Amino acid sequence: MSRTRHAVAFALITAAALTLTGCGSGDPATAGVGAEPGAKPGKIPTTDVVSSVTKDEAAAKLLPADVRSRGTLTIASAVSTPPGATYLEDGKTVVGQDIDFAEAVARVLGLRLKREVASFEAILPALGSGKYDLGTGNFGVTDERRKTIDFVTYINDGQGFAALKSSKLTKISDFTDLCGLNVATGAGTTFEASLEKNKDSCSKAGRKPYKIQTYAETGAIWISLQQGRSDVVMSTINGLRYAVTQQGDTKFLNEFKRLDVGFAFEKGTPLAPAFQAAVNRLKTDGTYDRILKKWGTTESAIEKSEISPPEIK
Repeated sequence: MSRTRHAVAFALITAAALTLTGCGSGDPATAGVGAEPGAKPGKIPTTDVVSSVTKDEAAAKLLPADVRSRGTLTIASAVSTPPGATYLEDGKTVVGQDIDFAEAVARVLGLRLKREVASFEAILPALGSGKYDLGTGNFGVTDERRKTIDFVTYINDGQGFAALKSSKLTKISDFTDLCGLNVATGAGTTFEASLEKNKDSCSKAGRKPYKIQTYAETGAIWISLQQGRSDVVMSTINGLRYAVTQQGDTKFLNEFKRLDVGFAFEKGTPLAPAFQAAVNRLKTDGTYDRILKKWGTTESAIEKSEISPPEIK
């Protein structure tokens, strides 16, 4: 299959994925998503690990009285690629690790979620307007974001790189390793911010600077790599590991930086303590581990949920 046809085929697999975000018992870099027995790479796991979750009265009491009274919250979800959030073949049903965690937490708190799909870059700015009560989209907790957003953590993911197997690249351990390269990434992400922040590292080292190519669509990022318009992709660790299982001619390079990932809220939200308690309840009753196992992301487990912890350095 030609590079173009291969890229288009992958783009079709993720046709519903319009924004960028990330193995069972095997090597997480090569195993397919889904811990179901006999699951094949690319198959979206559908095991129900949430419906048995019951309400925790102590956690629910931490909610503001008006939220408890109405019993609903509006959540904005960025839909991208597995394992974070994607669509089933019907093009309507949203599934993924973010979706399972949000639903499980809602059940612990006795709430019903009103879900709206929104673009990754639009969610965080909209939280302060009151349009949404919270958002999910594999949002990494950074010190810059903590200035305007509150987070309640539920996994640990982070930043990584991928390239074509034919590439001479084997590892990116410093931004100077990108000098002279075209780097494809998602618009409005921590990856774009990190690349922009360190843009002068190459000139300081007396080397040709790298070029940042941002895309709103996940499929477009991979097509740029397949067509040779970019040399390397920067994205989530979990997302990249999943993606390379779907493409025979790409490789995961390395984990560059780990970040806590959390539910996002407007700054000063009164919802944070309840959500933190709910995530920690899921840790104790086993639901937490079942969700990670389902999506093949057990390496992303955290010891306990925190409210807006400092960025991992």
